[in-house]
Amino acid sequence: MANSEWHMVKPISDLRFLISGLCALLFALCGSVDAQQTVKIPRIGYLGASFLSSAERVKAFRQGLRELGYVEGKNIVIEYRYGEEKLDSEPALAAELVRLKVDIIVTAGAGATRAAKEATSTIPIVMAQDPDPVGNGFVASLARPGGNITGLSSVGADLAGKRLELL
Repeated sequence: MANSEWHMVKPISDLRFLISGLCALLFALCGSVDAQQTVKIPRIGYLGASFLSSAERVKAFRQGLRELGYVEGKNIVIEYRYGEEKLDSEPALAAELVRLKVDIIVTAGAGATRAAKEATSTIPIVMAQDPDPVGNGFVASLARPGGNITGLSSVGADLAGKRLELL
């Protein structure tokens, strides 16, 4: 592809892509289980600024998981943590999710992503949205995020040319 790259970090409108990727990751984390062993239920940590600002996003997230066969409380557990607009509380909440040994952390917003990044370098982090993941230092580049963070970007300027090309 001349002068264009496929970006792993996608615009916020690709929520289904996020959910599919998250489910694939959770499926891989579950691994194969012998019949005599207890089935490990995947645990997602969800970190957001406030319940009210995340309500619609969480509703869509749950619906997408259900469409893929994941039912909260049945075959998946979601640990929700909200800073309630107190940005200084997000690092403690991210650390709590790490202590709970969640399999993956989904973040809603740059503050939550930063807190999760500072809390762990091993648990996968999926950004539900970020206006500038490269500028914020979350990923090395849109094409190759590196590290343990990936997800969706609401960055418009970087993807405008690609969108025009697709049109």
